[in-house]
Amino acid sequence: MTVTDSERLASLRAEFPILSTCVYLNSNSTGAVPRGVEDVLGRYWRTLSTWRDEEWSGWLEQMAGYSAGLARFIGAPAGSVVTDLNLSTLLARVASCLDFGAPRDKVVTTDLEFPTVPFIWRGFARYGAALEVVGTGGPEFDEDALVEAIDERTVCVCVSHGSYSTGAALDLRRVVDRAHSVGAYVIVDAYQTVGVVPLDVTALGVDFLLGGAHKWMCGAGTAFLYVRPDILPDLRPAATGWFAGDDPTSFGPPAGWAADARRLASGTPMALGPMMSQVGLDLLSGVGVQAIRRHSLACTDRVIERADAAGIEVVTPRDPSRRAGVVCLSFPGDRQVREALLRAGMVCSWRGSLRVAPHFYNTIEEIDAFMDALEYERARVTL
Repeated sequence: MTVTDSERLASLRAEFPILSTCVYLNSNSTGAVPRGVEDVLGRYWRTLSTWRDEEWSGWLEQMAGYSAGLARFIGAPAGSVVTDLNLSTLLARVASCLDFGAPRDKVVTTDLEFPTVPFIWRGFARYGAALEVVGTGGPEFDEDALVEAIDERTVCVCVSHGSYSTGAALDLRRVVDRAHSVGAYVIVDAYQTVGVVPLDVTALGVDFLLGGAHKWMCGAGTAFLYVRPDILPDLRPAATGWFAGDDPTSFGPPAGWAADARRLASGTPMALGPMMSQVGLDLLSGVGVQAIRRHSLACTDRVIERADAAGIEVVTPRDPSRRAGVVCLSFPGDRQVREALLRAGMVCSWRGSLRVAPHFYNTIEEIDAFMDALEYERARVTL
């Protein structure tokens, strides 16, 4: 008997304890954590309670293994991924590699970015960065305006692959082609897509791609940065630390930068995040991102179908090629309804609209139960 994608995914539900306590549709905010993480935490405590410096060699090996697994997951070559605590830290480190001297001083981004992006680039204005934000204020990326804004003044284009606030997805190929034609870098924030939308950084040709574990990747406490290998020799980060050197564990003065993506590392790393996040990465890799994407689209299609039937505005693009992993719904009282849903054991989030984010561990039956509850609470709010 052939096992279908749905049957295979349903068999993994037991790996996520939270699913026995609620309907969890919040992966675009914080993904469900697999039960195997408890074992990681136990081993971590036992290590701390009997500490010897020699433990570092094992930790470093596990961190390197996680980075290697991430590289395979996003179609990247070995040695092109480095991890750190969060995306903001890594993005600022990339920015510290760039020269904003005139006439090439412009950073192009969109009006659908997570607050980290404009906040960091406005900070780099003191070093000459000139931020240009394009968009219409609508739910979709204005790709025509974005491409038009990229010119010979552009140092880099910094864009999200998927919008946190609307669920729209961006055509990265078009952006990369235009940016590279004028000699600009492309920095992609993939936090809202990695783990639910297939990504092949080598095929896309992006220069930098950032993501993290605690959303669709079912991990915790770590973010990552991919760097296109051929540009690594040109990068000299000003925000750095001893672990970016060529031989940090020698504890001597570095002779130079690390040859691989570790040159974008900083100081003493925190091993726990990658060790916890390895559990989720193994599960996702075993399922395969193509199967995850098929299931995600089936689930988000059902959310849209139910919303249409109930007369609820769907903010997210309907075209699957323009949709990431979340469906955003807007209606009067949507924030209050989210709070009522939470009390009823239906977990979603609100960022200007109500965000519904099913993942591979969710079922169509859960989508229907959630939408039934949403319609009920919406009717109560509007009475």
